[in-house]
Amino acid sequence: MPDTIAAVIEPRDVSREERLVQFRSDGLGLSPAAYGRLLTKIAETRGIAADDYSRDGVVAELEARMAALLGKEAAVFLPTGTLANHLAVRRLARNGRRVLVQAESHLYNDEGDCAQQLSGLNLVPLAPGRATVTLTEIERAVAGAPEMRVAAPVGAISIETPVRRVAGDAFDPGELRAISAFARARGIGLHLDGARLLLEAAYTGIAPAATAALFDTVYVSLWKYLNAANGAILAGPRDLLDGLYHERRMFGGSLPRAWPDAAVALHYLDGFAERFAAAVKAADVVLAALHDHPAATVERSPAATNVAILRVAGANAASLPQRLAAQGIGIRPARHVSANGAEFTLHTNETILRRPVKEIAGAFAAALDGL
Repeated sequence: MPDTIAAVIEPRDVSREERLVQFRSDGLGLSPAAYGRLLTKIAETRGIAADDYSRDGVVAELEARMAALLGKEAAVFLPTGTLANHLAVRRLARNGRRVLVQAESHLYNDEGDCAQQLSGLNLVPLAPGRATVTLTEIERAVAGAPEMRVAAPVGAISIETPVRRVAGDAFDPGELRAISAFARARGIGLHLDGARLLLEAAYTGIAPAATAALFDTVYVSLWKYLNAANGAILAGPRDLLDGLYHERRMFGGSLPRAWPDAAVALHYLDGFAERFAAAVKAADVVLAALHDHPAATVERSPAATNVAILRVAGANAASLPQRLAAQGIGIRPARHVSANGAEFTLHTNETILRRPVKEIAGAFAAALDGL
């Protein structure tokens, strides 16, 4: 099934594409045609200064903007979050090869053991099934097994928030502050996988820079909701990141031309916080209407960010995506199907601002009524 709802319409049907509302991803899900049109618009109105192997030009402009937003001295463009997380823990783990991570984190589950295979680090997973690791769990992991005969110091701690594998739940802010203070008192490096940090702020009310201040380094995605085709930003102290472009190239991450990614990310960075806050309010209205429908329930934990669980009753519940697609609304296929119903994930993004919220809620109601 296509990753973007835009992929199911004719590429030249611009007017329809601009009205598509999808709950499939964090971002707009731009089609190749829409991306090309946007680059042309940016080049003609704002201008795009080309980079040279991911240095200077619009890439440097983006790095400076993101460093300031995150309250860090410096930032480096990288092609993927995998490389950003890897290079961060590689540099931070100077006083020990063990790196504490969440068992549900991207770094532990989705990055192909890159830190282990390529940098000789030992990832230690904690808190399976949960977004938050407690300070007590961190203290125990740092202390090691009772009567441990060979010292194996922890060099770094990597924390992801929000955690997509736990339905987008945010890490508990109180535990985050406590872990940060504990690690800094012991000289343990701290990395934040904040791929979705900018959208998390709309739910927690905590500014990205305030969360980033608890860590040495922070990674933010450029493609998930800033709609670039690729890219990541790694921000941190200047002395730690100085010369990182050499390692970036060593790992094959210095794109000869990164300006198409940087220019689009900069475009959507302007006003993002305000737009996403409006999207959250609109989504709350839609989710409340869904929860009131007799055939549906909506589940969101107290720590939820932009992911909600929709449970739909009925033998034909799994057909909901097809029924909604006919009305220009995209959702992912059911993640669970039974004889009595189906379960879906709904992801809030800026496409919800394309149409009146009552119209979107009405389309869901009509689709549910027909099951």
